[in-house]
Amino acid sequence: MTHSPPAAALLSNRIRPYAWGSRTAIARLTGREPGVLPEAELWMGAHPAAPSLLDRGTGPEPLDEIIARDPVRELGERVTERFGPRLPFLLKVLAAEHALSVQVHPTTAQAEAGFAAEQAAGVPLDAPHRLYKDPHHKPELLCALDEFDALCGFREPAATADLLAGLDLPVLDRWIGVLRATDPERALRTVLTEALGTDRPRGTAAATALAPALADAARMPGPHARSYAAYAAAARDYPADPGLIAALLLNHVRLLPGEALYLDAGVPHAYLHGTGVEVMANSDNVLRCGLTPKHVDVEALAAVVDFRPGPPSLVPAVADEHGELHHRAPAAEFALSRLDVAGTRSLDGDGPQILLCTGGSAELHQGAGKPLALRRGDSVFLPAAGAPVELTGSAHFHRARVPGRAGR
Repeated sequence: MTHSPPAAALLSNRIRPYAWGSRTAIARLTGREPGVLPEAELWMGAHPAAPSLLDRGTGPEPLDEIIARDPVRELGERVTERFGPRLPFLLKVLAAEHALSVQVHPTTAQAEAGFAAEQAAGVPLDAPHRLYKDPHHKPELLCALDEFDALCGFREPAATADLLAGLDLPVLDRWIGVLRATDPERALRTVLTEALGTDRPRGTAAATALAPALADAARMPGPHARSYAAYAAAARDYPADPGLIAALLLNHVRLLPGEALYLDAGVPHAYLHGTGVEVMANSDNVLRCGLTPKHVDVEALAAVVDFRPGPPSLVPAVADEHGELHHRAPAAEFALSRLDVAGTRSLDGDGPQILLCTGGSAELHQGAGKPLALRRGDSVFLPAAGAPVELTGSAHFHRARVPGRAGR
């Protein structure tokens, strides 16, 4: 019996209504009127918590179940051998109206050990204090759709001491001294663990005093004014949260549309405001550092955080011979690129892909099947074993896939 190749299909995606989300950004992208609830993330992929649905003519089915039935046809031999019968990446549209929690993701070895330990201890997967939801790491890459404020990695401690000294708050004097006088990694570890744990009352008092001080500093001219404004917004969102001290230790970066930021294991980070396309390894492992009402385990956090200071990991767009712009990151699970269609465009690739239309409209042609009409906000899953794909029209796409042998 001969099976026809699996066809590309439009995805029906879940929206996550987290409190920090925007009411308008995802609605605008998908051509809907804003709703009452915030819309924080639009998930495209096969994560078991919110898998996309697709219909190949027999009714909507979750993408993770479709892949599980025939992983080699959907993912290809190369991807299945490397990652098993699961789509290794998750694509999102992220729309932050307010600051997300400061957080960090584990390495694969840390995730495997942590997951196994919590499983053996019988900690329920949905328990509020559960740290490891799966045995996978979670590197991620965010490409801005509009101006996007983020925090990423530790600033050099001496520079952070200068930034804090400019606020003229006595409650910060001890930590300013630590940042100026101690080995950089030791200084950062000391301030973070004291503010969140061993000297949490000082962390809470500092956060309370920081809110008006940051707001005042943001209104004054100076080299730190833009960063003060970003931190002031976080302070308004999370009053008296000692996680604000963790945030102030991190580099502030503003991405312009089309710029991208890579976040590896151990790198503390937070998204403050803006809309972007995010791709990540298909995991849900997050250890939080603050700016959140959720559980913060300081000891577990300190074991995962990379305390080495350094600049944010910006990923430039590199054009290939066809004009497709690739944000090349070191992750094995995903690659993200941006492509424009003006007329007709054939797509290559030897593994599963998800296309997200972020502007214009186009038709997707595959074999003798009926073309798929794609407009702004639509997404489509392209299986590995499908027939060649051609796009016609005038549109902009973000393209997520598993890196090939040539790195893209």
